[in-house]
Amino acid sequence: MRDDLVRQLWTLLGGAAGECDRLTVTGPTATLSSRFPVTDAGAAAVGAALLAATADPDGGVGRPVGLDTRQLAVALTSERHLLHDGVSPGNPFDPLSTFHRTADGWLRLHANYPWHRAAARRVLDLPDDAGPGDVAAAARHWRSEELETAVHEGGGVAAAVRTEKEWQATPAGAAAAGLPLVGRHDLADAPPRPRRARTRVLDLTRVIAGPVATRTLAAHGAEVLRIDPPDRPELRTQTWEALPGKHSAVLDLATNPERLEALLAGADVVVGGYRPHALDRFGLAPEALAARFPGLVVVTLSAWGDEGPWAGRRGFDSLVQAACGIGETERRDPDPATPPGVLPAQVLDHATGYLGAAAALLALARQRRVGGTPHVRLALAATATWLQSLPRPDDTDGGTEPVDARPWLEQVEAPDGVLTLASPPGTVDGTRLHWPSPAPAYGAAAATWPSDADPS
Repeated sequence: MRDDLVRQLWTLLGGAAGECDRLTVTGPTATLSSRFPVTDAGAAAVGAALLAATADPDGGVGRPVGLDTRQLAVALTSERHLLHDGVSPGNPFDPLSTFHRTADGWLRLHANYPWHRAAARRVLDLPDDAGPGDVAAAARHWRSEELETAVHEGGGVAAAVRTEKEWQATPAGAAAAGLPLVGRHDLADAPPRPRRARTRVLDLTRVIAGPVATRTLAAHGAEVLRIDPPDRPELRTQTWEALPGKHSAVLDLATNPERLEALLAGADVVVGGYRPHALDRFGLAPEALAARFPGLVVVTLSAWGDEGPWAGRRGFDSLVQAACGIGETERRDPDPATPPGVLPAQVLDHATGYLGAAAALLALARQRRVGGTPHVRLALAATATWLQSLPRPDDTDGGTEPVDARPWLEQVEAPDGVLTLASPPGTVDGTRLHWPSPAPAYGAAAATWPSDADPS
């Protein structure tokens, strides 16, 4: 199925079918055990990014690329392999970010950020120092969907656990089913822009999906500048994972509109990873960007998409898995009193990220040929729908070979130590990809394009 899936996905993205012959996938058939075809889906998404990054801009034959499914398994679980000075930072999930038993089922809470933990405790009428046991006890008094709604309305993030059939019967599930895996359209007419030696990418993303997209672009030579808000600092472990290859700056968009405009004026691609309309007040709505910056490639990633009753909700991979039925399908113990299961990787995040990188590169190439102001839209819920639509493997355990991660890791110098990271997946012309070194310090760069700096 893998070759067909790569071809289907590449064609869906707008690539020429014959280009798929440049990609060679090697390694075991399955390296991630799941009731879903996770290895094949991941190979198709990463393969598409590799093909897009190495396409000939003049329409000729691109460069040969390769992907080993053992490296793929490591790349799709990259956050688990992170080391700082040889030491693991521990579980990336906060103790509250787990499944909680409710009065009628299960609910998945996401509380990695302190403001989301605070929101969950407020809704459950718990003190600021309430621990996992307190949260678990309080959740037992709620019905799952009622608590899901209350946490959302209280500024937190949660999802009731549903079966696939139950999700499909909800208005939010119906809206998700109608989302394109990768939505592509032109926001406005624009002449082709000249090609730049290094593509400039303005990175307005958080957590995994968006950062995977932009770090993939960085691994293939783009100049990526990530901007974070001063009042919502990123988690330290996530900066270690997300920033290699990029420049990192902190900027208050509300008080620095001129600086933001200058960054946008100098960008080729802007990637937004916040909820739909969350950044509109800063002039970052796709339509507003198209009006001010014709020819800019706009990429937006979200959890639930920009249509349907959940379009404005916060969300993360773990919550989409819970809501859309993946957690119930991955349940290995039929006893409903045991927690649901999870995918062997946060593949909704990672696959969406690689698809975003591929679509951005293809949109950029098309803009340089024929013009337009492209808008690329992706959503974790759309990726989940795609994964659930694929033929499912007959053997979810016996056909999966264990993977030794060590050959696929590398060390990168950082301002505060040495990072061990999963290498960028794939080869180009038979040569493996690597992260540029050193990694940047979070927020240390100026909010300007480094290549504009006066070399003197």
